[in-house]
Amino acid sequence: MTTLRHGDRSQAVRILQTNLNSHGAKLNADGHYGDLTETAVRAYQLKAGLVADGIAGTKTLASLSGGDCQQLLKNHDLLNAAQRLDVPLASVYTVNEVESNGKGFLDNGKPVILFERHIMYRQLATPRHEGDNPAQLKQHAVELTALNPAIVNPKPGGYAGGSAEHQRLSHARLIDDNAALESASWGAFQIMGFHWQRLGYDSVQAFVAAMSASESQQFDAFVRFIETDPALHKALKARKWAEFAKLYNGPDYQRNLYDIKLQRAFERHADCGCGQEVVA
Repeated sequence: MTTLRHGDRSQAVRILQTNLNSHGAKLNADGHYGDLTETAVRAYQLKAGLVADGIAGTKTLASLSGGDCQQLLKNHDLLNAAQRLDVPLASVYTVNEVESNGKGFLDNGKPVILFERHIMYRQLATPRHEGDNPAQLKQHAVELTALNPAIVNPKPGGYAGGSAEHQRLSHARLIDDNAALESASWGAFQIMGFHWQRLGYDSVQAFVAAMSASESQQFDAFVRFIETDPALHKALKARKWAEFAKLYNGPDYQRNLYDIKLQRAFERHADCGCGQEVVA
């Protein structure tokens, strides 16, 4: 499904407007995604319990068509996050819109992941227990690289995408379960598994179980990630979007215009009154 948003003009928008009207909206189905359509989308999202960002993405369109919303991120998750992080709701809408890849689960119900073979190499070569021999661990990682270069490798790459990433992860888990789970990024916000301890999970397996449960759990991990990084949290509170984007996305953030996207998204959400509390 195509994501529809303010300013779009198309037959798909006309269908969206017709569907919204069947749920109580009173729009002129003219195919123009203007202010009234955005307001109607937000109203429907609130009614359905979805994130009320005014964007008709795959989740909203699926819900309008009668789809199951059980695993999806809920608006009250964002309300709670705004309180936890002590920031306006518009800021939480903003980071959710820009930093999320849109969906936390594949069509087969498994969480979205990306397996990082260079992190697997690093984790295998890192001492975990008293008495571990770093030289032996590194030698073992080097040997595994020769045997399984797509799974263990000092260089990034080898991505297969989609559900095939779970196949790569399954192969890695046969080598070392902890290292494998720590070497994948999980869910809509692509949080790396090796952060599990910092984020307050009992084990990497507990972290993965949470990421496999719902988008709400994935978003909770994202909020924990911000809470446990004072510089990132400070940048968000001050709405220093370039600093936030640099800390979260790395030095290449400007190439993808993350700071510009964050600024524009915040202005749009703030203009819609999302800087205030939204009653769900």
